[in-house]
Formats: sequence, C-alpha cells, structure tokens
Amino acid sequence: MTAVLAATAFLGVVTTASGWFVRQSGRAQWSAACLVLGGVALILGCAVVVLDLDGAASPVLRLAGCLLLPLAVLAYPRLAWREPVSFVLLVVVVAAGVLGVAWEESFELMGFVLVGALLVHVWWALERGDAEDRRALAWSSLAWIGAALAAGFVAFLSESMGTTTAPALDAAYVALLAVGPVAMVVGVVRPEVVDVRGLVTRAVVAATVLIVYVAVAVGLTSTVEQVSGRPLEPAPTVVLCAVLAFGVRPLQVLLRGVVDELLFGDRPDPLAAATSLADRIGDDPALALSAVREALVLPYASIRSGGEVLASSGAEVTHTRVLPLRLGEDEVGEVVVGLRAGDLGLSRADEDVLRIVAPLLAQTLRARQMSADLQRSREAVVAAVEEERRRLRRDLHDGLGPTLSGVAFATDAARNQVRSDPDRADELLVQLRSDTAHAITEIRRLVEGLRPPALDQLGFEGAVRQHASTLHSSAGLPLPVSVSVPSALPALSAATEVAAYRIAVEALTNVARHASATCASVSLEVGDRGLVLRVRDDGGAGGAWTPGVGIASMRERALQVGGTLTAYATDAGGVVEASLPLGLAE
Repeated sequence: MTAVLAATAFLGVVTTASGWFVRQSGRAQWSAACLVLGGVALILGCAVVVLDLDGAASPVLRLAGCLLLPLAVLAYPRLAWREPVSFVLLVVVVAAGVLGVAWEESFELMGFVLVGALLVHVWWALERGDAEDRRALAWSSLAWIGAALAAGFVAFLSESMGTTTAPALDAAYVALLAVGPVAMVVGVVRPEVVDVRGLVTRAVVAATVLIVYVAVAVGLTSTVEQVSGRPLEPAPTVVLCAVLAFGVRPLQVLLRGVVDELLFGDRPDPLAAATSLADRIGDDPALALSAVREALVLPYASIRSGGEVLASSGAEVTHTRVLPLRLGEDEVGEVVVGLRAGDLGLSRADEDVLRIVAPLLAQTLRARQMSADLQRSREAVVAAVEEERRRLRRDLHDGLGPTLSGVAFATDAARNQVRSDPDRADELLVQLRSDTAHAITEIRRLVEGLRPPALDQLGFEGAVRQHASTLHSSAGLPLPVSVSVPSALPALSAATEVAAYRIAVEALTNVARHASATCASVSLEVGDRGLVLRVRDDGGAGGAWTPGVGIASMRERALQVGGTLTAYATDAGGVVEASLPLGLAE
C-alpha cells in the first residue's frame, strides 16, 4: 500500500508541474488548468489516506482519474467544443466522469467509456487539426497509449507468473502514467526536439512485433503441449524462441513502411512536390529546408558548406544521405537529408525531387553568400570613408590649421606696425608670404591625396607617362616605360580610374625599387572581366614573391572597387594584373 501511495503522490506532483509548464507556454490553457487541478486532487487523495480519513480518499482520487485528467486530455492541445463531434465528446466525458465519481460501482465501466471517447477525440483532432496541433497530439497519444500498452504487458507477465496482487506492480502501473503529462509539456513547448513521427512509427512497430511474437510463441507452445499431452521442456522452448527471433528483423522492416503510410498518409507525388517547392523556396535557407521537409515528409534536412552547417530543420537522425549543390561547374555546398523511419535509402521519386530543387537550394545558398559578401564590402567601404575623413581632419587640424592661424596673427601684427615700424612690418609681410605659400602647398597635397590632378589634366595615359618619366632603375638610369591604352576606352567612374592609376603607380614604383629591370610596360584593356590592367617588367626570375606593403596596398585598392589583383614572378620578369569593374561614369 505504501508503494502505491508513493507512486500516486509522484504522479500528482508530475501532473501539477506539467500543468504549470503547459500554462507557461501560452497554449492549451484549459488542459493546463485541468492538469493542475488533477495533480492537486491526486496529492490531496494521498494526504487523506495518510491522515486516515475514512471514505474521503476514494472520491477525491476518482475525481482526478475519472474527470479532471480525461478533461485535460480532451482539451489538449485546444478545446474545440463548438464543433459538433467535439461537443458530443465533451458531454460524454463529463457525464461519464461525473457518474464515475458519484457511483463507485460504475468506475470500471465508465473507464472503458472514457478511453473510447478519448481515442475518438484523438482521431478527430488529428483529422481536423493543423500541423502544430498534430505534432502535439502525436506526443500526447504516444505517451498515454504507450504507457497503457506497457502496463498491459506488465500485467500479462505478472499474471503468467502468478503475482497479480503484488503492490509493487500496482505502483508500477500508476508511475507509468506520469509519462503522459510530461509528453503533453513537450508537445506544446518543444515538439521538434525529436522527430515524433519516427517515435510513433517505432513504437507502433515495436508493439506490433512484440504482440505477434508473443502470440505466435504462446500459440505454438500451447499447440505442442496439447498434441503431446505434457508440458514443453525448457530446451525445445528455447529453440522455438530462437527460431522465431530470426523473423523479428524482417517483420520490423516490413511493418515500418506500412505503419508510416497508414499513420501519416502516402508519400508525396514527385512532380507535385517539386512544383510546390519551386514556389516556396526563397532567399532564407532555413525556410527552404522547412519546405523541403514538409513536401517530402522527411525528419531532418540541413545545408552545409565547407564543413559548417549553415541552416537546418528538424531533429537529427542516425541515417542520412548527402547530395551536392552545384551551380554550373562550381560546388557551393551540400544538402543533408535524414531518412524516414524504416527507409534504408531515398526512393527514386525523392531523389528526383531533390535533383530538381537542388539548383534552387544552391541559388539560395549563393544568394546568402553574396549577401554576406556585400555586407562585408559595405562595411569595408564605410570603414575606408571614415578612415579617410579621420586623415583629412588630422591633416587639416595639425597642418593647415596652425599655418592659417599664424597667417592671421602675422597680418594683425603687420597692421599694428605698418606706421610705427615699417621695417618690422615688412619682415612680417615676408614671413606672411612664406606661410601662405606653405599653406597652398599643403592644400595641393591634400587635394592630390583625394584625386591626382594629373588624371584630370592629362588623362590616365598621360598621368602614367608623367609619373614614369620620374623613375630610375636600381642602376640609377632612367627606367623606360611603355604605356598602352585603347583609343576607345570608355569613360570610367572616378573610383575605378583612381584605383587603376594608383595600382599602376605603385607597381611601377616597386619595379624601380626592387626589380633589376631595364624596362617596364603598362597596358590597359577592356574585356569580359571588365577593365584589365597589367604591369610587366624584365627583371627576370627571382623566386616566389613575398607579399609586402606595396602588394597589400594594391590588392586593397582593387578590392575597394570590387575587383581582384594578382602579382607573381615569371622567367621573363614580374607581372601585376588587376581586374576592375568598368564602373562607367554617368
């Protein structure tokens, strides 16, 4: 008796706590209230027994078992009493519950009525509910029905062994019911923590195989005993069970597909699934994967790139299949899909659907990558602009500002002394002239830092030639530089033109400083890749280049306008090649 009382109290605590968690989720509020009240009633019933109040414990416990807990199941995950079937079921459950509480002799009969009504409710709710309600109901039904089947199996074993009156077994029956309220919490709080469809399929298959196995074993042993007229010896019984064990695995494989189809419907038509996916896959990989899982009824799907999971949907399963995602010849990632319970691989129809939607998923992945690249590019542009503003502020504040302040003070001093001390005033004016010239030089330096004036005055070719005329080789001799620019060069944007000029100037400066070259060339072409700038020299092979500040600066300038830059050494000399977007001027 003590074991049963402890188990009942445990069930009451679990039920009360489960009701509180369900209420906190914001869903199934009526069910949560009934769970809390039912749990409290179970605890009160145990307290009445402990206090030895004769006759009071039984009605309180029946109130929990016949009315409150069945109402909690009926109202889960939502109470739809306005529908005719749901209203009739509600009336049946309330009437049977009240009768079971008030009339103790009807307890067993009303129990059968309540179980039947709740099974009809589960079927009706699964037929009428949405995907979220069906997941919650799957969790609740799996737990309650699984607990009932487990209790029945334990009762079968105890009856076979002649121990049906053991208090420990009664306590086990009560404790098994605690999984029901816990599963109701999972169904509304975290229904996708595990693929509940897979759990339901496995549970039904396991229960079916167990029942078939036990029925066949009992039937065969009973038949042999009847024919032989004496009890079967242990050795033949063990041999018989071993022979039957060989059929367990094939039966499981056969039943999984059948049960999955009976419980959750036919597999989707490939063409209809592919058409549905094509309309629903957007720019969000997570939404795309959810659409794939829902259309193909898969437990899990994810997109990986470079070994990193970028997005996933569903709960991971043991057995998966991997399909590459390609755009043209480039592999941008891979999609991983989990196999359904009972499947040893993807069906041909499923593979056809995934092959159809793979380019869409690849485009989604590429769009995400391009969006990330664009965001990084924007951040780099903003950082470059802010850095340039900081440099200008520093140069103006530390260089030009003090010079102009000195000019203003010198002007005031000259005015004050122009009559009283003309010679001193003349000296101040000479100094004023020198400071003004210095300010003009500083302004020119700042302007040239923003955009080289030679580009506006001479154009790209003339500006490069002007810079090249000032270069000398490492031997101290003038460095001849040939410049080739197409006559039909389109008008470039200011950013592209400045980037090309800066790269060309830096490359030629590197040739003069570091290469043993006698000549160099600069060529500019317009091709499929946009604007292609090449700077070559005849410095000869000097081994692999170690990137320094100059190459890093050129590469940064190319990246800022969305281009690329490569620098390498050949047997004939060094090569710097930059591909820049045309960026045509408006």
